[in-house]
Amino acid sequence: AEFLIALVLLFVIAPFVELMQNGLLVESALTSLVLVSGVLAVAKSRQALLFALVLASPAFASRWLFHLRPTPVSEEVFLVLGLLFIIFLVLRFLVFILRAPHVNSEVMCAGLSAYLMLGLLWSYAYRLVSGIDPHAFAITISSISTQPIAGYKALYFSLVTLSTVGYGDIVPVSNVARMLAAMEAITGTLFI
Repeated sequence: AEFLIALVLLFVIAPFVELMQNGLLVESALTSLVLVSGVLAVAKSRQALLFALVLASPAFASRWLFHLRPTPVSEEVFLVLGLLFIIFLVLRFLVFILRAPHVNSEVMCAGLSAYLMLGLLWSYAYRLVSGIDPHAFAITISSISTQPIAGYKALYFSLVTLSTVGYGDIVPVSNVARMLAAMEAITGTLFI
């Protein structure tokens, strides 16, 4: 439940603080809260705790190093490390859900968390693709038709794609972006 709360806080607060002067700092603090609560959520055994710490620590460190020396490379490092940790979390949650003898509040929280983590996972993948190819996505409601998607735009696009709503205001243009969007839509459908 604590992990789910941390995720919801990140998702709800991020669009409000993104354009503020210290918005990136607040977003990093919320991301750090998600990382730490993710470690605590899956640390049921010593081995799981150790593995979670090995994956989360570099992601945590690279996120904060981005504030000290903000370069595109350091953000890409965080995104890759964050992807690895999120994949680990999603897998741990799915194993927990599938092994649960009956559905209770913990299983429901794990299911919701896994679904939201899938949205975060794909948003990191979109940010990586957009960082490599700034013209990978087209934003149809802007005067600049192709621009990189980052921050909350990536999360928004990811959640809209995961839920298969597809408003059409952000459109994948490159083949890699289209392939990721298609895979996410399939993932969202199969997860439900």
